[in-house]
Amino acid sequence: MPTIKDSVHDHISVEGVAAELLDTPPVQRLRAIKQLGTAELVYPSANHTRFEHSLGVYHLATEALDHLGIEGRQAERVGAAALLHDVGHTPFSHNTEQVLERHTGKEHDDVHDLLEGGEVERVLIKHDLEPAKVADLIAGEGELGQLVSGELDVDRMDYLVRDAHHTGVPYGTIDHGRLVRELRFVVGELVLGEGNVQTAESLLLARALMNPTVYSHHVARISKAMLRRATDALVGPDGAVAPTEFRRMDDHDLLVALRTHEPTSEYARRLTERDLFKRAVWAEWPDVPEELIDADHDAVLEFERDIAAAADVAPDEVILDIPGRPAMAESTTQVVVNGEVRRLGSQSTLVGALRKAQHEQWRLGVYAPEGATDAVGGAAETVLGLDLDALVVDVRKGIHQTLDEYGA
Repeated sequence: MPTIKDSVHDHISVEGVAAELLDTPPVQRLRAIKQLGTAELVYPSANHTRFEHSLGVYHLATEALDHLGIEGRQAERVGAAALLHDVGHTPFSHNTEQVLERHTGKEHDDVHDLLEGGEVERVLIKHDLEPAKVADLIAGEGELGQLVSGELDVDRMDYLVRDAHHTGVPYGTIDHGRLVRELRFVVGELVLGEGNVQTAESLLLARALMNPTVYSHHVARISKAMLRRATDALVGPDGAVAPTEFRRMDDHDLLVALRTHEPTSEYARRLTERDLFKRAVWAEWPDVPEELIDADHDAVLEFERDIAAAADVAPDEVILDIPGRPAMAESTTQVVVNGEVRRLGSQSTLVGALRKAQHEQWRLGVYAPEGATDAVGGAAETVLGLDLDALVVDVRKGIHQTLDEYGA
């Protein structure tokens, strides 16, 4: 039984089917995929990988199973799902998964085909585990699937602590030990036991603080948008790389492909040298037309072309970045209160405050090379129907800073 030293959970013991799965190619591939994609361009130590995270999720899953009294084949199946839960990730993790979804219709947790054939299937069958059932757990299906993918999943518990540890920010700190110990199943639903409203709030608050500080930091968003734009030009039926090939690449493979493909080589250079685009527009939620917030991929491309034409710059010098509508899945976490199972959103006044903060933090971005930001910003104001006076408001509030630490 191998014991692995981990920077977050100290020693992790890996046994049974998980020990054999460790050395399969799909799991080892995760060593070359960064957990936070391009965020290391903001936080230099944030270069931890999906492999480390998968080990952490496996560790927390086994602890949860012990506390819940789940043993035998059920426990083996959940442990396998925890270790394999990220094998469907594309290079640079979430940064490029939208490209895969557009070309294949598959999300990163849809891994049924990836567990069929090859070493993973061989190991699972050797341990009398059906690959399809393990894949179902990874997708969050069934009662035990909630442990791997749900509002109280061990995936979230690990990545918050791990991402905070490697970025050096204090906001993702949670009492994951208590969270794991207090998990209960009530009528097939995974909930936190009596007296844990504040425990659930801590998970919600950690995610809410990590989002603007790390996951949606403006430099992380700019670099992610540039990488996504380059990958869009590389992958597809008419591109240099087929979607199926892209899906199995790691970070290094993708960067090499981007460098050697002439239409994407300049993006690759900029990302490698941290010569990033700058913000031409950084607009608040109230200043963005409703229909623009829901614009699909094709509409965004058309807006970019129109902005580029109006600004008299090349089309590849404009990137429109529209985040999804603010959402807070953690608010649906269920907690036992006075013997009843209740949603956290109905018990915690903190949920309402954080929802408001989400809307206040939301920004639409338009990015361009440094010398083109004035022209692109003015064109975007006209094309998108925005009021760029919002930038002045940002300055007054201290939200938009022209001299962000190590920012763009």
